[in-house]
Amino acid sequence: MTKRDYYEVLGVDRNASQDEIKRIYRRLALKYHPDRNPDDKSAEENFKEIAEAYEVLSDPQKRTNYDRFGHAGLEGAFKGAGFDWADFTHFGDFGDIFGGLEDFFRAFGIDTGPFETFWTRRRAGPARGSDLEYDLEVSFIQATKGYETTIRVPRYEACSNCKGEGAEPGTRRTRCPNCGGAGQVRMSRGFFTISQTCGQCHGEGTIIETPCSNCRGQGRVRISRKIQIRVPPGVQTGSRLRITGEGEVGLRGGPRGDLYVFIKVAPHEFFERSNNDIICEVPISFTKAALGAEVVVPTLDGRVKLKVPPGTQTGKVFRLKGKGIQSLRGYGKGDEFVRIVVETPTHLNREQKRLFQQFAKISGENVNPITKSFMDRIKEVFGK
Repeated sequence: MTKRDYYEVLGVDRNASQDEIKRIYRRLALKYHPDRNPDDKSAEENFKEIAEAYEVLSDPQKRTNYDRFGHAGLEGAFKGAGFDWADFTHFGDFGDIFGGLEDFFRAFGIDTGPFETFWTRRRAGPARGSDLEYDLEVSFIQATKGYETTIRVPRYEACSNCKGEGAEPGTRRTRCPNCGGAGQVRMSRGFFTISQTCGQCHGEGTIIETPCSNCRGQGRVRISRKIQIRVPPGVQTGSRLRITGEGEVGLRGGPRGDLYVFIKVAPHEFFERSNNDIICEVPISFTKAALGAEVVVPTLDGRVKLKVPPGTQTGKVFRLKGKGIQSLRGYGKGDEFVRIVVETPTHLNREQKRLFQQFAKISGENVNPITKSFMDRIKEVFGK
């Protein structure tokens, strides 16, 4: 029998957008749903025909092939000789139409509970264990230098009594009598075959008649495990370390998950971080700033001496090359920037006050270039 044009089946223009195609498909699916047309023998075939058209036109690659070559361009696009419900990949759209997939299947008289279409699942196999997360706070120095430590992580381990089988030693799992070991039971209705997870073995295919007394049939127990970790130099708050294979134990022989360690760096008394550079504020006395001096500056590698030239002002920044933080990727180190803060003397005694007054009297503005410049700008803006 000659197939109808897919655009004609849906009643849309060949330039129709994906949103329009989906909207029209929803309307037609509701109209031709077999349960809505119990007396129309052609409803089931019409319903399948619009599903086939939607399957092709909603897939960009299939639609391109169809536009260029017609039905001949879809050879091999479906599993069999032609379209079948096993080729339909939009059952989620039925949920949009019928208010949820469970409601959709109930419309066929099937109470599915946890369900899956028959081509999406078979007997439950090995499952990877869950990943774990751990928050680790380190000091500023530990973050910049690198750090090794041992942490305790609560996690599931394979039960030592039953070796992860879940059955009491000396006994074994047996084939599920409800599903015959398939892990699922099938129900058919019209053109659909529905596969439902077996309610007795929960998809395992086997049941435990005598559960392990230690893990109660779970095959795993929760314990606290010591794990050695290495924090590399250069980490900062928000850095994430992945420890492969240190997560939860897998189910049914599946691999372990991973452990993710999230770093939080505690603040430092002297240093602030800016990428791989560090910033340090160093206070110096009024006299040292005026006359110049050597001052002691803390660095990540210990104390060093910095020569401060005469006339240094607050805010002056000096650069100590290579005294910053090692790049996390190992490409060089940052610098340390030393910001000078000139301290104003307080709690002066009588003699100190007299000397400062004398200094102010004889100095005028000649030794205060910043103040002189500021006052000149005020006169320019506001006048004398």
